[in-house]
Amino acid sequence: MNAGVTVDGLTKRYGAVTAVDGVTFEVEPGVVTGFLGPNGAGKTTTLRMLLGLVRPTAGTALIDGLRYAELDAPRKAVGAVLEATGFHPGRSGRDHLRILARAGGIPRARVEEVLDRVGLAESAHRRVGGYSLGMRQRLGLAGALLGDPGVLVLDEPANGLDPAGMAELRELLRDLAGEGRTVLMSSHVLSEVEQTVDRVVIVAGGTLRYAGPLAELTGAKGETLEAAFLRLTSTRDSDPVPGAATAPARG
Repeated sequence: MNAGVTVDGLTKRYGAVTAVDGVTFEVEPGVVTGFLGPNGAGKTTTLRMLLGLVRPTAGTALIDGLRYAELDAPRKAVGAVLEATGFHPGRSGRDHLRILARAGGIPRARVEEVLDRVGLAESAHRRVGGYSLGMRQRLGLAGALLGDPGVLVLDEPANGLDPAGMAELRELLRDLAGEGRTVLMSSHVLSEVEQTVDRVVIVAGGTLRYAGPLAELTGAKGETLEAAFLRLTSTRDSDPVPGAATAPARG
């Protein structure tokens, strides 16, 4: 469980539009790292490049020193949730996971383990078409955990969860990091992020604004995460935290 994430000079251009511009940061095992930015900041594009779904224009995004396509067993190395979609509405949650397990060469018994871990064991027999958004989020997370991966990449995992569900997710992510996994999550719910993460990476306008400890960011000016986030992302010339703009997000 020692695989880390390294993003170095990552850039993506779509014609004249630069979606991600020379972003560099690291995420190490054993901590929960929040990946933050306003809409259109380049977060999802960065995550998609990390997962091999988008080809970078320049730079690299590596998992344990390798590009996603170079990993021997991607499903067992990386668990990812980019959106709570892609489920067949007529299948039960359990059957959905069994299909994923079969495709990934994962023992069938693992399905029941992850269902229990994300709190879906009692609803696993129901068709996914009747699931709430929060339940679909849990199912997506269960799928990400199937291969017992060392790295988790989660895009808005708290979306659709009620307060109790968010508290359970917070505990689960911290437990997973405590097991030595690398956990990188994006979210717009800054109050929840502040209670969950150890470190943050903030981007805006496709560029890196901060990468480092949450405590250092908020303690620099005695701010809340929300205040620091707004300060760093309001304009391109926002004052950075001293030394933080190029600091790797280490554990």
